[in-house]
Amino acid sequence: MNYPEKLLADDEQVVEHLHPHWITLVPATLWFILICALVGVGIPFLPTGSAQQPLLIAILAIAVILVSWLTIKPWFAWRTTHYVFTTHRVMIRRGILHHTGRDISLQRISDVGFRQSLWDRIVRAGTLTIESAGEQGQETLHDIPRSDQMQQTLNRLIEQDHDRRARVANTPPPGYVPPHYGQPGYGPYGHDPGYGQQPGSYYHPQPGYEQPGYPQSGYGRGGYPPSGDAPTRT
Repeated sequence: MNYPEKLLADDEQVVEHLHPHWITLVPATLWFILICALVGVGIPFLPTGSAQQPLLIAILAIAVILVSWLTIKPWFAWRTTHYVFTTHRVMIRRGILHHTGRDISLQRISDVGFRQSLWDRIVRAGTLTIESAGEQGQETLHDIPRSDQMQQTLNRLIEQDHDRRARVANTPPPGYVPPHYGQPGYGPYGHDPGYGQQPGSYYHPQPGYEQPGYPQSGYGRGGYPPSGDAPTRT
């Protein structure tokens, strides 16, 4: 089941949508089998007579309460627990009637680790620990399917999010024109139109230019001294 798109940003995509590992439902399943077996074995031993019907109703009522508490409740808790990894954040949602949630931006995550026991390695589950900046700091996700792979996936998403933010920061807004580029009086790279256009010359001043600090008389065009003469400050 895809996570509701209304909770996602325009450029956000779901990469992993997880529930706790199916191993968490094994105790609930065993309780269901045990309760059904006890009811099936106990009903034939009920005494005959007027007391049989009240005892049967009592047994069935107790069985329904136990199944609801030990089987149905854990199943709904598993179903309503969501661990969602997107291209922007980690979304955590828990609860049947009382809902709790937390969103952790990928740029705030400082470390991701996982822990597996021998049993976890057999069933391919584990615990994922996310360190982030903020008051709550550490978030521990228990019974994560393929926790070792999910750690690598989350680290890869963090790197991609960092690269995406860097590209956005370095991309000019639409319609942006660099200063002087293509404007009247400037060349294609913001230089003076006369820059380097005459052969054998690095820079050619405009007509009437006088170099600061030197008298114009006795100097060549543009205020530079004739060949072989050194300038003398006044």
